[in-house]
Amino acid sequence: MKLDGHLVADWKKIPSHIQAMEAAGFDGVGSAEMNHDPFFPLLLAAEHSEKIELRTSIAVAFARSPMILANLGHDLNAYSQGRFTMGLGSQIRAHITKRFSMPWGAPAGQMKELIQAMRAIWANWYDGEPLRFEGKYYSHTLMTPAFTPQDNEYGAPKVTLAAVGPIMTRIAGEVADGLIIHPFSNEKYIREVTLPAVQEGLRRSGRSMDDFEISYSPFIISGKDEQTFEVQKAAAKNRISFYGSTPAYKQVLGAHGWGDLQPELNAMSKQGKWADMAELVTDDMLNVFGVMGEPETVVPTMKARYGDFTDRTSAGFGFVDEDHRASMIAELRAN
Repeated sequence: MKLDGHLVADWKKIPSHIQAMEAAGFDGVGSAEMNHDPFFPLLLAAEHSEKIELRTSIAVAFARSPMILANLGHDLNAYSQGRFTMGLGSQIRAHITKRFSMPWGAPAGQMKELIQAMRAIWANWYDGEPLRFEGKYYSHTLMTPAFTPQDNEYGAPKVTLAAVGPIMTRIAGEVADGLIIHPFSNEKYIREVTLPAVQEGLRRSGRSMDDFEISYSPFIISGKDEQTFEVQKAAAKNRISFYGSTPAYKQVLGAHGWGDLQPELNAMSKQGKWADMAELVTDDMLNVFGVMGEPETVVPTMKARYGDFTDRTSAGFGFVDEDHRASMIAELRAN
C-alpha cells in the first residue's frame, strides 16, 4: 500500500516540508482545493523534490474548463518529469453555482465528458490527433501550433476521480485512471456499492483492476496520550457530522441503518449548530467510518479492513513521535 501525505498550507514552508516527506518515505503528497489553489503548491513541491508523486486531492473540476485543466495538468507533469496525477472532484451544486459562479449540469455525465475532452486535447498535443471534440457540455475544435506545448516528453498525467455515489464511481471506472474514495465511507458501503460500480465501469471501458488505482483514507482516531486522542476524536466527529449533513451522502449512512440521521444533520447545519451536530456522532460510527484505537493497532486494522482493495492511502500519523511514525510508515508500505 502506498502512503500519501498532505502539503502544509503555508507555501513558504513547502520546500522544507516536501523534502522531509520524501526523506520519511512517503510515496506521494496531495494538495486540496480548500482555502488555496490546489495546483500552485505542487509547483513548489516539484521544484524541491525528486521522486515523490504529486497529486491534487482534489481539484474542483467544474470550476474550470477542460482546456484550463489540460494546460495545468500538462505543465505540472512536464515540470515534475512525469510525477503528477490530477485528482478531480465534482463538488456539490451550491458550491459550483454560488461559490464558483459556474453552470451545473448532470454531474456524472458532465464529469465523463470533461475527462474525455481533456484526453482529446492531450491526444492532439502528444499524438497529433485532430482536435474535434464536440459534446453536450464541452466543445474543443480549435488548436494551433502557437498554443500547443512542445515539452511533451512525459506525456499526459494520470487522472483520478473522487466519487461517493455509484454512478460517479462507475464513471471513474470508465474514463479515469483511478478512484479516490471519499473519507466519508465505510467498508460495508465500499464492498457492496463502490467496488461493484468500479468493476462495471472498467467492464465498459474494456479494462481490469490492473489498469486502475484505488485510494482510500479512512478517519484515524488515535494518539500517544489521552489528550491527543481526544483532539483526534473531536476532529473526526466534526468532519463526519459535516459530511453526513450532505443529502448525496445519505446512502453511505444508510448502509449501516443510520440514514435518518442525515436530514437531522442537514437541518442543524442550516441553523449553524455545528458543535451540536458533532455530538450526534457516536463511538460506533467512529469505528465504522474510521480506525480508532491505540497507535500500534492502527496499521494492522487498516490492512485487515481495506488492504485487499486499497492501493494507496493518506495518513500523516502526526499523533505519535518521529520514531514511532517511521515504523508505522514502514509497516503500512510493507507487503
